[in-house]
Amino acid sequence: MSATHPSLYLVGTPIGNLEDISLRALRILKEVDLIACEDTRQTAKLLNHYGIGTRTISYHEHNELTRSAELIMHMEQGQSVALVTDAGMPAVSDPGFRLTSLAIRHKIPVVPIPGPSAFLSALVASGLPTDSFAFHGFLPVKVGQRRKVLEQIQHSPLTQIFYEAPHRLLETLEDITEVLGGCRHVVVAREVTKIYEEFVRATAAEALANFKQRDEVRGEITLLIGRAEEQHGVPAVTQKNARTRVRELMKSEEIDEKEAMKRVAKEMGISKSEVYRELQKDGKK
Repeated sequence: MSATHPSLYLVGTPIGNLEDISLRALRILKEVDLIACEDTRQTAKLLNHYGIGTRTISYHEHNELTRSAELIMHMEQGQSVALVTDAGMPAVSDPGFRLTSLAIRHKIPVVPIPGPSAFLSALVASGLPTDSFAFHGFLPVKVGQRRKVLEQIQHSPLTQIFYEAPHRLLETLEDITEVLGGCRHVVVAREVTKIYEEFVRATAAEALANFKQRDEVRGEITLLIGRAEEQHGVPAVTQKNARTRVRELMKSEEIDEKEAMKRVAKEMGISKSEVYRELQKDGKK
């Protein structure tokens, strides 16, 4: 589709190295009438590098509500708009969801222009299983909430992926060590695609010791947590069947069956309907 048609283009931009951008993305950024940017100054570096003079406008978490309506008006008047964030794909732990939803409601074409993704780049280079994984965005800032999230993935058979702020990395690694155990495999991917790109592949305890020795932790961080270890070739989550786990949670945390089923489904990486079927199956024995 030509960018001369009124549309919303979700354009993936480099997460570090400015060469990581597609020819199609460059063409769209040149052809659209307007580029909505998370930070116009940051986007200017990319546009200036490629000699693109398209007009820009700010679109970030603090003005999403009013600016979304304004951008919809531009598109309804026949203009095409490209949405970019500071790095990566719009709407993935970045602004964009509100505008995309509004455009769909107004029957404006929404066109994804694929580009780099920090969590996918970190995953494929991590050495952890890539066949099944879950991406969660940023971990909660508060310790209690963060630990609760970690408890929920304790028995998960999936590789878990989070973004984390550098100043909170040590606290998070301490929580992982305490909640999931010091032997849990983790990968700290720092500054992916940038000059100081680094992958620390280790156990949680080893990674914690590594970063404790540093004066300061800097840069963009993607944190990956390995799935629950297998014992004798059987995944840890299957050592205990769904029915037993549901009953355990109902008793220990005093929650109803519905909530327990929801928690078990999340722990085991399966749907609630699968847990229900297991309960029914066990009930007939």
